[in-house]
Amino acid sequence: MIKVSHEVPLCLLEDSLQFNDYDYCLPHLMDKHEEYKNFFLRSKTLGRHIMMDNSLHELGVPYDEDRLLYWLQALQPQEFFVADFWENKTESIVSAKRWSSIQHGFPNVTFIAVVQGKSYAEALECYQTYKDLGYKKIAFSYGASYYNEVCPHPNKNLGKALGRIQVISKLHSEGIILNTDKIHLLGCSVPQEFGWYKDMPFIESIDTSNPVMAVLDNVCYQASGLYDKPKANMNDFFTIDKDQINKGYLMNNIFDFRKINNL
Repeated sequence: MIKVSHEVPLCLLEDSLQFNDYDYCLPHLMDKHEEYKNFFLRSKTLGRHIMMDNSLHELGVPYDEDRLLYWLQALQPQEFFVADFWENKTESIVSAKRWSSIQHGFPNVTFIAVVQGKSYAEALECYQTYKDLGYKKIAFSYGASYYNEVCPHPNKNLGKALGRIQVISKLHSEGIILNTDKIHLLGCSVPQEFGWYKDMPFIESIDTSNPVMAVLDNVCYQASGLYDKPKANMNDFFTIDKDQINKGYLMNNIFDFRKINNL
């Protein structure tokens, strides 16, 4: 079964324990917010599954390496996304090589490398290199520009969703991705994308704030999902007050996300 986690504002962290299969940690927020830090430290004591990101999406660059190592040691998450660089295949591979040597010091943590590049060929090289480096789990981001070249749909949000599916499908058909591989999907442009991976047993986990961000845009999911990505961004709403969130919309979107995708 695919594990799902939805990132939420600070005020919804406790509520998220009721609907998230695992807890998704952003290390830069551990240093900024005491409440956030305490939530994840308690989550660890409760035996919750934790995935720790490197905060690239939020910061534009990976979080400071010393702080990543600090929280990696302190939190000991079950899974950790090594530093990657947006649409930069070479720099991401160099980073993955460095972190692969660090991984030996964390035998109980699965290190995850994120595919980056500007074309299908670069994505293929990136994925295969990660496997050759010994990575047991690899991730694909939702927003790569070349997805729209792979699938030039007039709706760019749908195009990115379909483009990621086509890239993963082609890598699988060419024997680069095997059924025994483990893949994580980072984010989404439209929520209904995940239902299209039904026959891909290698998709192990996903994370997306889409249902929550839609609520902050006052958008309730339709039966078919959405056709536009919510404009709301977690960076702008992280400290929002709970009474400003439509609880009915929130629970509807969380429920419909799984229903739409048959999860």
